Amino acid sequence: MKFSAQQIAALLGGKITGDANRQVWDVGSIESAKEGQLTFLCDAKYLPHLPQTGASVVLMTDSIEFSGSTNATLIRVENARAAMGQLLALVAKAMNPAKQGVEQPSFISEGVTVPEDAYIGAFAYIGKNVQLGKGVQIYPHTYIGDNVRIGDNTILYSGVKVYYNCVVGSDCILHAGVVIGSDGFGFEPDAKGVNQKLPQIGNVIIEDDVEIGANTTVDRAMMGSTIVRRNAKIDNLVQVAHNVEVGESTFLCSQVGIAGSSKIGGHCILAGQVGVAGHLEIADNCIFGAQSGIPSNVRKAGMYQGSPIIDAMNWRRSIVGFKNLPDIMKRLQELEKKA
Repeated sequence: MKFSAQQIAALLGGKITGDANRQVWDVGSIESAKEGQLTFLCDAKYLPHLPQTGASVVLMTDSIEFSGSTNATLIRVENARAAMGQLLALVAKAMNPAKQGVEQPSFISEGVTVPEDAYIGAFAYIGKNVQLGKGVQIYPHTYIGDNVRIGDNTILYSGVKVYYNCVVGSDCILHAGVVIGSDGFGFEPDAKGVNQKLPQIGNVIIEDDVEIGANTTVDRAMMGSTIVRRNAKIDNLVQVAHNVEVGESTFLCSQVGIAGSSKIGGHCILAGQVGVAGHLEIADNCIFGAQSGIPSNVRKAGMYQGSPIIDAMNWRRSIVGFKNLPDIMKRLQELEKKA
């Protein structure tokens, strides 16, 4: 389908500079886009590409100043990245529309009500007393255990496993291979030093508007609930242990590991491979750089880095000193010889 700059601007509430009738039917990056493609510019460091871009239409953040010339039609919006996301969401919906109906073979326990607008893929298993919300999308080879509740318009992609008694809210997306409610890692050595399993009889509660990436695991609580609060976004290959609480609108990037009973505040960002020790609390609005190690409570919002973590600015200065350490040691040894 083709769309004119005028149509796009009307949808986004943007202001046009250039030919309002210019048409696009594809998307591309500002560096490599060609005629007929739409791109976006949300960071001034990409401005040098604007005069040379082959894109027909460019969404551009309004606060970025540009006095040069370009062959592209510009659509000024408040946030070009967010506007592009809004358009891509419409394209994605057209490319992968919601499905309906129950494919066979699949197993649905007696007494489970499947809403008319829901989709159950082939080889899916739906256990006893499961509650399915309107418009749920359950893709093939998905397992849903007994007494699970799933909210409206939630998508469970192929191979998702939701163990018994767990709750998944509305408007959630669980990507392929996600496991919700597997046993927490709980063991206690007996008098002979043999590790004995501590039964994990709690559950997992995933609140509304949560997205969880492929092959991520969220363990059930030993008692009570492991909780992922609303609007949290979890990347691929993340481990959330038993009785953890992940705060509202928090980001967990790939390979983050959170040990048992820790509480992560709201609006936090844990970058790739951050490790969180158990039984601690992290305040709201904290950002932790990649590969940070968090061994104790974090009471104050801020940016942190390192293992163990320190203030991010101090960490950057420390790294500069560490890089120069061999030269400093050599000079110190020479001074000691002269002393």
